[in-house]
Amino acid sequence: MFDRLGILLLSGLLSLPLADAASVDLVARKAARYFQPLPTEMPGADGDTPEQVALGRLLFFDPRLSINGAQSCTTCHLLGGTAAGMDGRPTSPGARGETGRRNAPTVLNAGWQLAQFWDGRAEDLVDQAGQPILDPIEMGMPSEQAVVEKLLDLGTYGPAFEAAFPGEDAPINYPNLRKAIAAFERTLRSESRFDDFLRGDGVALSEQEVRGLDRFIRANCVKCHDGPLLGGAIYEKVGIYADFPNQDDQGRFEVTGNPADRMRFKVPQLRNVTLTGPYFHDGSVASLAEAVRVMARIQLDMELTDPQTADIVAFLGALSGKDLSSEAASGVR
Repeated sequence: MFDRLGILLLSGLLSLPLADAASVDLVARKAARYFQPLPTEMPGADGDTPEQVALGRLLFFDPRLSINGAQSCTTCHLLGGTAAGMDGRPTSPGARGETGRRNAPTVLNAGWQLAQFWDGRAEDLVDQAGQPILDPIEMGMPSEQAVVEKLLDLGTYGPAFEAAFPGEDAPINYPNLRKAIAAFERTLRSESRFDDFLRGDGVALSEQEVRGLDRFIRANCVKCHDGPLLGGAIYEKVGIYADFPNQDDQGRFEVTGNPADRMRFKVPQLRNVTLTGPYFHDGSVASLAEAVRVMARIQLDMELTDPQTADIVAFLGALSGKDLSSEAASGVR
């Protein structure tokens, strides 16, 4: 990386003094201890076929899978443009207009997380894919069999299921629906300029973004936000040094019943975070800068200054997908 920076400096393409170029290289070396570029393929994708992905895409966008034809997966997980795989609401209304209590997380890059949903109640994307359809507040279908009967009654899905799951006597079934939606979701990945930086492009980030990355590391945000997603790999208590304001939702405790899991949630990934507000599991904070300050205060016992906050927010902006419009809308890598 340093050699490339030196060439750019000599050619006049980079207006940084040599000392700054060395500093960038030092930050890049530190970053390599905690972060990795986004992998090319999600776990489980090696078994997906193009036919399964195509079927999953049809199902993901089809509101007829809901009780009243008003809700599809993409209603809460918008794709394309700057939507970044969620709907931008604090919490989302379902098919009947009832509102859930948790913020809809992004589906982009979701398959690399240790589990799905804020409380980790779904083991993987296949497990997750079928739950919202049956949730009474979300898509509201009464049972798996009711979904299968609706698909059969539609009369249009037969060829797509047969192509996706050849040789099966009755390919239209709920397990296959879940597999197909998960196959589509495994194509939703979004690389960023930060990946370029991690791969050795020392000019992929601006001077402020590099400074923000250094602050992010020095503040020990990497305690929870590391790896290829900068999060999504562990559960953590929200409110270590001070209580999180909303204590009504007890997080993973509601899944496990273990008192040690009170207020523990899956650490959210930070990829595309500038596009996926409002923030936290309850969507209670609209500003990313405020969310950064809150996390520093209650998780790290640290009060950030305005310049420190601005630098970190600038770095987080470098995690946004480079081409969300084409990647997310088409559902291809």
